Amino acid sequence: MHMPSVEPVWTDEVLDFAQGLASQARTIALRWFRHQPDIELKADDSPVTVADRGVEAFLRDEIARRYPNHGLLGEEFGMQAGDAEVLWSIDPIDGTRSFITGNPLWGCLLAVLHQQQPLIGIVDIPYMAERWVAVRGRGCWLNGERCRTSKTTDLAQAVLQSTSPDLFSDADLQAFEHLSKAVHLRRFGGDCYAYALLVSGYVDLVVETRLMPYDYLPLIPLIQEAGGVITDWQGQPLGLGSDGRVVAAANAVLHRQALARLTAQATGC
Repeated sequence: MHMPSVEPVWTDEVLDFAQGLASQARTIALRWFRHQPDIELKADDSPVTVADRGVEAFLRDEIARRYPNHGLLGEEFGMQAGDAEVLWSIDPIDGTRSFITGNPLWGCLLAVLHQQQPLIGIVDIPYMAERWVAVRGRGCWLNGERCRTSKTTDLAQAVLQSTSPDLFSDADLQAFEHLSKAVHLRRFGGDCYAYALLVSGYVDLVVETRLMPYDYLPLIPLIQEAGGVITDWQGQPLGLGSDGRVVAAANAVLHRQALARLTAQATGC
């Protein structure tokens, strides 16, 4: 997949604006957290609250006001001008199940894509006051400190994380279990926080399915700039049309081993 080599001249301006949006979104979401907002079920049986919709509506309005020519992709209100040169990806509350059960490990995800490629990624964890920010070619940072993935290259020593085994299909769960048997430790929960822990060197692998573009697009700059690798289960780059199966690893060596285990199970080898 082609990666634009020249950073747009507007990168700093948009980065500052995006960080300001993340701070305001944090305030809005925290007003609802642990205050038992009404819960509805969407068509896919996933929960949604007034907090999800309120945060995304705010972000879309602010972006459209500042950059009317930019496209928008969000979990709650869909795609607008998806063929624009600059596209914003919004997941207002990644981890709504955590949010509605009082678990603080939920976040707001923002990405800015230039020519369909993620340029800026932000993972903001409001309750923890932690924010991971990356710009392609500039590194990844947590609250101003540089992030690096772990140096673990042996699958037998790796820590594997995923949101929940309930989210896998039967076939995908078998592949995940095959990988799990080869690692040192596996943990569940965390949603976007699992990837943030990978970026900071505490987790070595994150494997999931059924993700949407707004779930993973903000993660791509973070993981790559911290030294990691993130692809689909076939090892292909993630994009707007990916199938939702994601493998994130601390480094290329570990990534190859994880893919081999998943592929071996999928092919019956």
